[in-house]
Amino acid sequence: MKKVFGFFLFLMLLAKFSAGQSIVSFKSLGYDDDIIGGVSGSSAYFIRIDPSVQIEGSKLVLFIEPSQVLLRARSYVNIMINDKPVLSSHVAPDSIIRYTIKLTNSSLTEDRKYLKVQIRTLLNVTDDKCKDVDNPAMWIKIKGTSYLSLIKTTSNFFNNVNISNCFDTKRAIVYPANPTLIDLKAVGWVYARLKRTQIKPIHVYPSNHVPDSLTNYVVVGNMASLTDDKKQLLKVKPQEGQGLLYLRKDIVMRPDTSTVEVAGKNNDIRFEKRVSIRPVPVETLIVTGAGDEGYNNTITTLANSNVLNSSFGDFLVINKAENAGVKTIDESKSRLTLKDMGGLTSFLTGIGSLKNTYSFKNSDFSFTPKEIEIKIVGNYANLNVNDRGFFNIYLNGILISSEKLDPSGKLNTSALINRYELQKFNTLETEFRIYPSNGNCENSFTNYFAEINVTKSYLQTKIPFIANNLSFYQYPEAFNTGKTTIVISRKVAPATAATIGEIIYELNNNLHADNFPDFVYSDPLDKSILKKNNIIALLDKDDPIMNEFPDAPIKFNQNFRLYNNENNKIVYELNDTVSNGLAQIFYGRGNNGTLIITGTGRKLDQAFLSAARSITDQLSTLSSNICISDEFNKYLFNISKDSDNLEYTDAKGSFALFWETYNLYILLVILVLILISFLYVRSRVQKSQDSFND
Repeated sequence: MKKVFGFFLFLMLLAKFSAGQSIVSFKSLGYDDDIIGGVSGSSAYFIRIDPSVQIEGSKLVLFIEPSQVLLRARSYVNIMINDKPVLSSHVAPDSIIRYTIKLTNSSLTEDRKYLKVQIRTLLNVTDDKCKDVDNPAMWIKIKGTSYLSLIKTTSNFFNNVNISNCFDTKRAIVYPANPTLIDLKAVGWVYARLKRTQIKPIHVYPSNHVPDSLTNYVVVGNMASLTDDKKQLLKVKPQEGQGLLYLRKDIVMRPDTSTVEVAGKNNDIRFEKRVSIRPVPVETLIVTGAGDEGYNNTITTLANSNVLNSSFGDFLVINKAENAGVKTIDESKSRLTLKDMGGLTSFLTGIGSLKNTYSFKNSDFSFTPKEIEIKIVGNYANLNVNDRGFFNIYLNGILISSEKLDPSGKLNTSALINRYELQKFNTLETEFRIYPSNGNCENSFTNYFAEINVTKSYLQTKIPFIANNLSFYQYPEAFNTGKTTIVISRKVAPATAATIGEIIYELNNNLHADNFPDFVYSDPLDKSILKKNNIIALLDKDDPIMNEFPDAPIKFNQNFRLYNNENNKIVYELNDTVSNGLAQIFYGRGNNGTLIITGTGRKLDQAFLSAARSITDQLSTLSSNICISDEFNKYLFNISKDSDNLEYTDAKGSFALFWETYNLYILLVILVLILISFLYVRSRVQKSQDSFND
């Protein structure tokens, strides 16, 4: 009895002294400075809250920079938490205004996962609202330095954390030191799952190089390959053919760094990091299975968000799992509603400019679209006879459609986007512009309203963009149709773990995530799949399989140089001692999408990863099909097999290479010899003339 009482006393003390403070800036969450413009406007933030956070007693600190010309006494800021007003204020005279809001349990959304913050404004520059409507000086800026001060506690750690929400806080994956193909597949799907929930970098470590500071991570491995210390963490053992997800939770005393607010001499707030010995929660999610069949069942489950999101326990035994997605080109993958794009029905009021913004990617469709039809349906207040109203559509900041509003109050309009207006990542903006007739302006701010129906409004494409040569602009959509196979060289397989994660994430980073690639080694390999399937190959530079891609723009297994077409200067030369990632994309012999990534240098893992990341950003332009990158830089080229700016240096003979390397020195020596010979002959002639004269 004394032991039981002592244990409960320990838990009570642990809960009391385990609270720490965590400072999370908006910028670290992906929110940079955000500008709210116009007479009235709003901005919203949805912030995922860690299950280990005690929201009661935490606080939100907003820094707002107002336009210098605002009438402060007639400009207002309203802050809402979870759709409830918590603060309304005049715009203070300070250059940077600080608002502090204490958070409570009612601040969270119903599912207790998100903090919804809205900032609404009503601004004035002059005493005449009608003159202020289009004044560009009407703005306030929500600073990215705004932050959340969150109380971290272990008091409800064992109850609050489970499989459904544990992925949100993990940023590291540990895999066997000598990984199999299935291990790499597991790392890839875990990596993709983690990346979908956060913007911070994800680290992968082989089991023999795990940092001691790691306390919250995922371990992958077949039951037979798990280390003894990891097997001891399991209280549930899978039977043959069964998969297992097991979340081990512990609390240990160890040094931990916390950030605290400290008041400066001038009452300014600064942050200090302090290290103390305190209880720290330790989470280990083990992804395993008994035998390859059970292990594959677990990996398949990782791709099923519905199963994971409804797993509220600490372990999940999987008897059988199947890929539910069916890869076909149908209407559901060629049409996106504004609701699919994250759009919410918003009631817009006022006059002047009333805007909504939506974002979408080309990869949200089954294929790279050649053109997209935009269909917008909505309602607006009836216009009076002399009122003027327009509805505008902008794509990536460019006006693509403008329509005059009629008195009906019903909006039903279409616009067409061609491929030259599209980028890999796009922003669509809709705008109602309403100008009341003279004399009605003052009373029009409440009389006019507009609303977009996000369910009936959509983007639709039926015509794919087809080019003679494949480019990074079409990645990853080129791999969305048909079967995809990832081919890996055995020699470099351990260095490709994070790269596989990036690839699987990109293949499924869309609204219809259903791309489940096969994994094979490059030896032995059924070469018929190189024509039948889409191929993503992560290869050693000298892998013989390189010769099986005759349509590749560059032979990565040979030394090569790339020249600038304008001045014939060398812009890149392959160097085995420098860690570079090399990627190229092209159509294979079966008109199948083919992507080859290789690396050079000692840090092959960084080389592969840098190439995989570099081909997915906005700068991967329409025509580039070759990417060369390192940890800090990248270079994009458009190369064909017969390009004049491509040269293979190892195809030259020894004399040609010797001449190319030392030709300047040889020419200099010849020039010196000619000069010496000239001087010698001149001196002999001079002596002869002197003798003749004598």
